[in-house]
Amino acid sequence: QVQLVESGGGLVQAGDSLRLSCVGSGGTIVYHMAWFRRAPGKEREFVAVIGWNGGSIYYTDSVRGRFTISRDNAKNTMYLQMNSLRHEDSAVYYCALDRTRFGPARRTQGAYDYWGQGTQVTVSS
Repeated sequence: QVQLVESGGGLVQAGDSLRLSCVGSGGTIVYHMAWFRRAPGKEREFVAVIGWNGGSIYYTDSVRGRFTISRDNAKNTMYLQMNSLRHEDSAVYYCALDRTRFGPARRTQGAYDYWGQGTQVTVSS
C-alpha cells in the first residue's frame, strides 16, 4: 500500500515562493497524481494534476501561470512549485494518487485512492 508524505509548506509573505514535495513509499507512484488544498472554512478543492508519465497537466484557473506541477518517477516524488503566492493560497495542501495509468488524469477527489496527511501553507498579506 502506497503511503504519501508531503513536505515543504510554511509561512511566507505574499509574492514569495514555496516548493512542495510528495514522496511515496511502500510502492510505486507511477500513476496519475494531483494536488488538492483545503482553506479554512472551505471544502477541499482541486489545484493541479499530472499524468503518470508527466503529461496531461492541468491547473485550476486561480493558480495557472503561478504554480507548476512536476514529478520525478525515479525518486518516487511529485512536486508543486508555487510562485507569486497570494493570501488566498493559504491552505493545507494534499497530494493524492489515482491508481491508474489509463485515460486522462482526473480532477475529482473521488477518483483518488491514496492521500497524504497534508502540509500547511500560510501566506501573509
